[in-house]
Amino acid sequence: MSIFLQSKFSLPSKDDALPGRKQQIHIPELHYVNGHNLQPPFPAHLQQALFGMGCFWGVEKLFWQLNGVYTTAVGYASGFTPNPNYHEVCSGMTGHNEVVLIVFDPATISYSTLLKKFWTSHNPTQGMQQGNDCGTQYRSGIYTYSDEQLKLATASREAYQQTLSRSGYPPITTEIIPATEFYYAEDYHQQYLAKNPNGYCGLGGTGVSYPE
Repeated sequence: MSIFLQSKFSLPSKDDALPGRKQQIHIPELHYVNGHNLQPPFPAHLQQALFGMGCFWGVEKLFWQLNGVYTTAVGYASGFTPNPNYHEVCSGMTGHNEVVLIVFDPATISYSTLLKKFWTSHNPTQGMQQGNDCGTQYRSGIYTYSDEQLKLATASREAYQQTLSRSGYPPITTEIIPATEFYYAEDYHQQYLAKNPNGYCGLGGTGVSYPE
């Protein structure tokens, strides 16, 4: 299928997806802000979370500032194309979402706390877009690394849906599925807003608080 025929609002099939490549994209060894490793292995006591909330630049900054977060990285997940690049993901022909990997210390910050930040920092009801950013790579998504994360994510969606509905919002469109392979985005995307303080950030929530 031609890239130009692919709708910005529909995912390609596996057969139609771009072929990708075997080579991994080169990224820096260390986090630009905190100096921790960007890639595994991570300290054994840490856990991982993976969220899609629109343009990943602002999302990554949101989470690297939280106490208890060891490192963050931007990349691509929930698609078909191996080792995609940014241009390919933006074409809509890889199936991937722009996501942020969050490595955190559960003794300091819980997965439930990360979920609350996830729900209230973007609009999870918009389908294949976030604000003015339109395309399948901007969809809302939670990609889980354990049965416990899947359970907590699903319960949090149900709780936030009730609150959103009372405020007049439509149904949540967030996909919640087990994490597939995470592909790191290019060097210049990593910690982009630390390197470019005046760079674009499309992050914005609904203004509806998460229920306590």
